[in-house]
Amino acid sequence: MKKIATFLAGCLLAAIPVHSNAAGLSLKELCAGEYAAKRIYGVNPLNDGESYSRLSDDHKQIITYSFKDGRQKDVLFDVATARDVKLEKIDGYIMSPDEKKMLIQTETKPIYRHSFTAVYYLYDIANRTLSPLSDNGPQQSPKFSPDGNLVGFVRDNNLFLVKLLFNNSESQITKDGNFNEVINGIPDWVNEEEFGTSRSFDFNADNTMIAWIRYDESKVNTFSFPWYKGSHPAKEQYAEYPGRYEYKYPMAGTTNSTVSVQTFDIKARVIRTMKLPLEADSYIPRIRFTNDPAKLAVFTLNRHQDCLEVYMANPRSTECKKILRDNVDKYVSENVFKNLAFYPNRFVLTSERDGYNHLYLYDLNGSLIKKAVDGKLIVKSFYGYDTADGSFYFSANPADDPMHTAVYRSDSKGKIEKLSAEEGDNSAIFSKNMKYYMNVYSNIRTPYVTTLCNRNGKTLKVLEDNQALVAKLDGQDLGTREFFQFTTGEGIKLNGYMVKPAGFDANKKYPVVMFQYSGPGSQQVLDSWGTGSMGGTLYEQYLAQQGFICVCVDGRGTGGRGAEFEKCTYLNLGYLEAKDQVETALYLGTLPYVDGKRIGIWGWSYGGFNTLMSMSEGRPVFAAGVAVAPPTCWRYYDTVYTERFMRTPKENAAGYDRGPISQAGKLHGKLLICHGTADDNVHFRNSMEYAEALVQAGKPFMMLPYNNRNHNITGGNTRNHLYTGITNFFIENMK
Repeated sequence: MKKIATFLAGCLLAAIPVHSNAAGLSLKELCAGEYAAKRIYGVNPLNDGESYSRLSDDHKQIITYSFKDGRQKDVLFDVATARDVKLEKIDGYIMSPDEKKMLIQTETKPIYRHSFTAVYYLYDIANRTLSPLSDNGPQQSPKFSPDGNLVGFVRDNNLFLVKLLFNNSESQITKDGNFNEVINGIPDWVNEEEFGTSRSFDFNADNTMIAWIRYDESKVNTFSFPWYKGSHPAKEQYAEYPGRYEYKYPMAGTTNSTVSVQTFDIKARVIRTMKLPLEADSYIPRIRFTNDPAKLAVFTLNRHQDCLEVYMANPRSTECKKILRDNVDKYVSENVFKNLAFYPNRFVLTSERDGYNHLYLYDLNGSLIKKAVDGKLIVKSFYGYDTADGSFYFSANPADDPMHTAVYRSDSKGKIEKLSAEEGDNSAIFSKNMKYYMNVYSNIRTPYVTTLCNRNGKTLKVLEDNQALVAKLDGQDLGTREFFQFTTGEGIKLNGYMVKPAGFDANKKYPVVMFQYSGPGSQQVLDSWGTGSMGGTLYEQYLAQQGFICVCVDGRGTGGRGAEFEKCTYLNLGYLEAKDQVETALYLGTLPYVDGKRIGIWGWSYGGFNTLMSMSEGRPVFAAGVAVAPPTCWRYYDTVYTERFMRTPKENAAGYDRGPISQAGKLHGKLLICHGTADDNVHFRNSMEYAEALVQAGKPFMMLPYNNRNHNITGGNTRNHLYTGITNFFIENMK
């Protein structure tokens, strides 16, 4: 009866409308994206080095533009003029390497975070003809061969090949693929989620071979969750009886997929397995053919993820030679694979081996050619290597200034030059010849400004400055946004930002809502428009209009300050992070305008986990907290992420035992838990098991479950309902 009463209280909580000033922000409009800043998406640099293509905002055309002045040059595709197939709009496109053909993406259906199925059409740009890539069902992760005459794709866990010169003839390469058993050419759930990829196959340079990673997940434990009818969208097949979704999900310490690398000789039609000397539980995060058709680069990680090895495999002989081994303290960052890039006879890799993420250039034998970035500059994104003059282009932040990111160039002599003109957050997309780039700049007060620049950083054209959004926000009674730094009782300097209500009165005592994520390598305290739980600190502004001060602090374990600061939480997730949020609350309580008895905290995912840890840390500083989709026991989370930071439960039982469930009896303050019942990432089970621990400990709480919703908790009015519930909870318990 106690559980039922708690559940009903949560439902009633979110049904109460939030009252706000007529001149202020509307939460429903915020959740609907009506205050979203405009971005230019889908930019694809073209071979001429002078142009880029992108999908039009209405998804009906693919248009080319000049990198020099932003002028429209040509329309490559238009649904109105495409022949043979009638389409209303398209979801995306893939350009062939010779830019004579495109794959047009339609009928997209998401699977997990990165993966989706779609119906693709082959489009001949010159003839404007459109034809199905396959008549046998939707496809996944298609890719052109280097000459543009072949397309590989995955369907039903098997790899297929389409020969465009032979009337789009389709052949099946693998036949052992089967759901929840064997996957060819696309990653299993955990490799997709934690290594950030949706394709695991590649063509060699002379178009004679295709290589892929094979995942045998037959021995991986199965996880399932219920499907209900629901709505937005409704699942009519479950109108009478619920169904279940089952998939392979390896939890910490359990069996992973067995991985191998296979190749297919397209002419001889022979499949071979590479002779990789792997430990049984190793990972293969990436494979990539080099410009040498006989050299396939295979990147492997041991299960502890502290040793990255690179092999060169011969796709025909199957022999593999280790060319590089990078041993890193504690663990290899997943960003290594995001920044991986190949060039003729060389490749670029990042590493934290010296304590900071830097760029390294190697030849195909694994010999170091040069270290492109040194010192206390932390590389975030690698944009390209100019083979003509030996320059590297990348974004980075100084280790002593984690809040600001700029675009840089390192020349052939190692001289580093800052290209970004504005201080804040900068990112770039470079032309193929590295002559131009598109820069996206913002800061905490300035929505995204997109400009075209030459290689020296000179602005050539402003494409979007979001002045319409600036005008819309003007007069919305927004409060002040400011950064601050304080020193904890342990002598640790932490960075934060604060949003104060408009008309702030330093003589008043305000309640405070703290937002944080706190996960390893993450950053929330950035001088960027993306700052805040909704971007632009707009939800924080909304709370400020309800009379709160909003604060966010990046504690120990977060990124941008070097490996030592980031990895200090190793084997003990939630301990130092919680201490730092408690120290933040204690610091805020010393400010003359803060009511130290009315401080709340909330977060999503890892931020939800750390909310619970902070409220159970032992010092009762929080009046209320909200945990959205929180992991509550690391034994329930996946192998790759959890073991990267915690090793296995067998190796680190004490670290795994110190979590929200075991600390439930120490919880203080009012608590609201929110979670989607169809969360494939952080399972709903986490919240249910934690709720049971609270019940047995006699701790009251409220809970908002979201039917059929995944980790993002969206669909119909769901996001508005969620944020309304969070807002009302803080108003009722802290105002």
